[in-house]
Amino acid sequence: MQSTILNDLFIFDLANNHQGDLKHALKIINAMGTISNEENIKSALKFQFRDLDTLIHPDFVNRDDVPHIPRFLNTRLSKADYKELADAVRKNNMLTMATPFDENSVDLIEELNIDIIKIASCSSFDWPLLERVVKTDKPIVISTGGLPLSKIDQVVYFFKTNRKEFALMHCVALYPTEPEALQLNQIALFKNRFPSVPIGFSTHEHPDNYQAVQMAYALGARLFERHVGLETDKYKLNAYSSKPEQVKRWIKAYHEAVQSCGGEERAPASPKETETLRSLMRGVYAKKEIKQGEQISRDDVYFAMPLQQEQLSSGEWKEGIIADRSYRQNEPLHESLALLKATPEELISQIMLQVKGMLNNARIVINDQASIEISHHYGLERFREFGVVIIDCINREYCKKIMVQLPRQKHPYHYHKRKEETFQLLSGDLEVEINGKRHQLRPGDLILIKPEQWHKFHTLDGAIFEEISTTHYNDDSYYEDERIARLPREKRKTRVTNWDLL
Repeated sequence: MQSTILNDLFIFDLANNHQGDLKHALKIINAMGTISNEENIKSALKFQFRDLDTLIHPDFVNRDDVPHIPRFLNTRLSKADYKELADAVRKNNMLTMATPFDENSVDLIEELNIDIIKIASCSSFDWPLLERVVKTDKPIVISTGGLPLSKIDQVVYFFKTNRKEFALMHCVALYPTEPEALQLNQIALFKNRFPSVPIGFSTHEHPDNYQAVQMAYALGARLFERHVGLETDKYKLNAYSSKPEQVKRWIKAYHEAVQSCGGEERAPASPKETETLRSLMRGVYAKKEIKQGEQISRDDVYFAMPLQQEQLSSGEWKEGIIADRSYRQNEPLHESLALLKATPEELISQIMLQVKGMLNNARIVINDQASIEISHHYGLERFREFGVVIIDCINREYCKKIMVQLPRQKHPYHYHKRKEETFQLLSGDLEVEINGKRHQLRPGDLILIKPEQWHKFHTLDGAIFEEISTTHYNDDSYYEDERIARLPREKRKTRVTNWDLL
């Protein structure tokens, strides 16, 4: 379940750094609000709620030899205090957020209309608490410190089956966390294992460590949490909480990481980078006099710097191009020669390299013995517009194929008389139209196509899907477009035999 409110969110954890002092807490909130507004970020100020009268066993209330209990009791705030603090958060244009450590605290979250619930690592497998939290209408952020992967799987399953909007936070529950203990690769593990769940990084490293947030962003984290506070003569901060100036530097480090990482897809090179590369490339020069219309061979040219304006580069050279005009010895060949029509073999290679890249990106492995064909209804030259690559896995009484469409590709209207088929989208996006009714598929979705139902499909960003069907017959596809229908099968299908070499 992809979230909107939880992505690109900075969480400032007040925790107990308010020291039980309402005025001090307000100063921290105002300081974080100033930073959030100056940096123009989406942020949340997080409280920690504990119903201390029920959370702590009566026999341990007055003891000081049990970790945390004395501090929790000494920094107690009232319900009215938290209401005033929540109002201050909203006045600073931040979201409100709270970590409940018991069920009564979830009641307080609802009473104060807190925006987001945070589950601490120590509560991430606390089922009475989790079952209470899912009854709210709040988005949820779950820290996973110390939790084995098998239990994280259970937690994710629980929140998904309850249709909750939630995010997972990689967290190491060491205070502070030394660099060698950060385990940042867990972010990439979560991102791959739970692709539809926003992944974040709840940090306890030293406040002057600004590299961790940059690495976390690069690995896929999109929520970031830090403990924050103010240091005064009266109140000192712990070793893992950040002062305002450290929070500002932390956010600046994040922005630097975003700029350095760039887009998540590969964009064209900038004009400046292209110019730099061209200055180092070789151009194609005539080794001897070449006449117009003559077929140019490798022996007729040489490659040398500089690559001049409107000159054919060495990377664009092809054996057997035809001279567009006469060239003198040492004259640069014109770049228009690069527009020579690609051969069928080159087109097939280009198509299959793109398909193989998509399969690799989706972690889908095809065995070397797979039967593969390119279905091109209007010819290989127009395959990027119309077609699909079909990978035949099994064809018995039942049939299984893996279908790959490149971005912006369409497959025209057709039907089958004998075959019933079901599509399941594995990766990307797919729109299937059946008898004029459109169906948008997301990864995992199934759609049934019965015999004699007209259907077509297309994709925007590329699609990989399985086709599970009854037996496939080569003469069982009937197309709406008569130009396709009249073509013999070998004119609209190309077998691929060198898959393992691509």
